[in-house]
Amino acid sequence: MEIVGENDVQAQTEQCLKNLESVLKASGSCLNSVVKTTVYIKDMNQFSKINEVYSKFFKDFKPARSCVEVARLPKDVLVEIEAIATVI
Repeated sequence: MEIVGENDVQAQTEQCLKNLESVLKASGSCLNSVVKTTVYIKDMNQFSKINEVYSKFFKDFKPARSCVEVARLPKDVLVEIEAIATVI
């Protein structure tokens, strides 16, 4: 599996959100159906960079969000985003 933007937290955040958008679209839903996200980041100092990208995907509707700094993520990525969405 290829890691997008190996040392670029913004590129990884964008890819996470594009992946989420694709999964939701495949199930007949969209980002507006997301009710909660949890963002796991390796370095809390990168939060503003992550938030800059995040706000491009969640414009009018902003789901509840938690942000957790972690020591390590799978495949040594810099960010992972978990989402809960309603799919009807």
